[in-house]
Amino acid sequence: MEGIGLILLIVVGVLFVIFATAKLKLHPFLSLLLAAFGIGIFAGLPLPDVVEAVNGGFGGLMGGIGLVIVFGTIIGVILEKSGAALRMAEVVLRIVGEKRPQMAMSLIGAIVSIPVFCDSGYVILSSLKKALAKKAKVAVASMAIALSTGLFATHTLVPPTPGPIAAAGNIGAEDYLGTIILIGIIVSIPVIIAGYIWAMKVGTKIKVDGEDDEENAYDYDTILNEFGEMPSTVKSFAPIVVPILLIGFSSVITFAGWTGTFFDIFLFLGSPVVALLIGVLFAFLLMPDYNEETLTEWVGIGIKESAPILLITGSGGAFGTVIKTTPVVDFIQSFGESAFFTGAMFVFIPFLIAAALKSAQGSSTAALVITSTLIAPLLPELGISGALPLALVVMSVGAGAMVVSHVNDSYFWVVKEFSGMSVTQAYKAQTAGTLLQGIVAIVVTFILWVLLV
Repeated sequence: MEGIGLILLIVVGVLFVIFATAKLKLHPFLSLLLAAFGIGIFAGLPLPDVVEAVNGGFGGLMGGIGLVIVFGTIIGVILEKSGAALRMAEVVLRIVGEKRPQMAMSLIGAIVSIPVFCDSGYVILSSLKKALAKKAKVAVASMAIALSTGLFATHTLVPPTPGPIAAAGNIGAEDYLGTIILIGIIVSIPVIIAGYIWAMKVGTKIKVDGEDDEENAYDYDTILNEFGEMPSTVKSFAPIVVPILLIGFSSVITFAGWTGTFFDIFLFLGSPVVALLIGVLFAFLLMPDYNEETLTEWVGIGIKESAPILLITGSGGAFGTVIKTTPVVDFIQSFGESAFFTGAMFVFIPFLIAAALKSAQGSSTAALVITSTLIAPLLPELGISGALPLALVVMSVGAGAMVVSHVNDSYFWVVKEFSGMSVTQAYKAQTAGTLLQGIVAIVVTFILWVLLV
């Protein structure tokens, strides 16, 4: 099969993935694998080549990014269990000040969600959010939106969150994580601000039933005291900050072309798998005791939480490799001179694909993985390579993966239930807020491409 017929086959494959995950509730891992085999077989590839492409795509991607995802997830679990996430929240609150509680919640969410899944981060910080709302005498909904949008921004844009890491691996940018982290932070700042403004403009006008009831009241100091002794500030931030600094310095060394034993050592330490392993070791310093509960159960939870992401990412790699094995790349190359397929306009293609997938099946991580898999074969043919362009491609996918959080997204229900909002209020607050964030993210990405690439 060639030409338009092959393109239509791939479109049917993507539609199957969306239908299977959104309607049939089939796990994305299986839907992607089935689609990969289906495309390979119906495209007329020799059957041994289909099997080789699936195995090679799955294993190849795991070899480059698998351990990074596992280590990042373990760090997130330890930060959650040890109280380090609450300590980070408390530090940010002291810096920002209790007179700006919504701003504090946005920043707290953005920091915590870099290693911790946004769903878990919201649950961890929910009681803190309500306590601050009571203490500052502000609407609970405004605090809920500030927290949820802050968490969501870095969840889809900044490694070592698994989604952006998986997207980077799919498009062959795992060696540029330092650049992706830097660009992710730059893009996420206006996205966080957009969420904060939405919280102030819209959230302050939403009245949650029962928020004034005394029995539903939370006390900030009581919450911190009930948790018990929390880790120090330095220990709490180290598992996130140290790997990011190592990866960042490694990127600087590579960019500057520095050589020598000293720089070789830091290139080793700054490779993503080593940097995240060092982050895990720093996370071990947060453990209250070294026993079976912490060393086995906490780490085991991290491994279990990483498993679905690994499987989805690996099957996404298989899906992409099968597509690359077909003649579709040659056909796409014929469109290489199209104005929409070249230059800054290209960033809107992965954005729209990811937005469609996110809205259809609910998972931002799945949208990041599937979209990056689909566009990976296009990038070499369109001359998109190097740290900065690939980082901006990851941002465009992440921007699309924000649009939108609604009833088929578990995060939507976490925000709704833990804030006390009705479904209608959550649509107005969470769904519309994530739409705004996605639009801001793609606009900023487009501007950065125009200015820097």
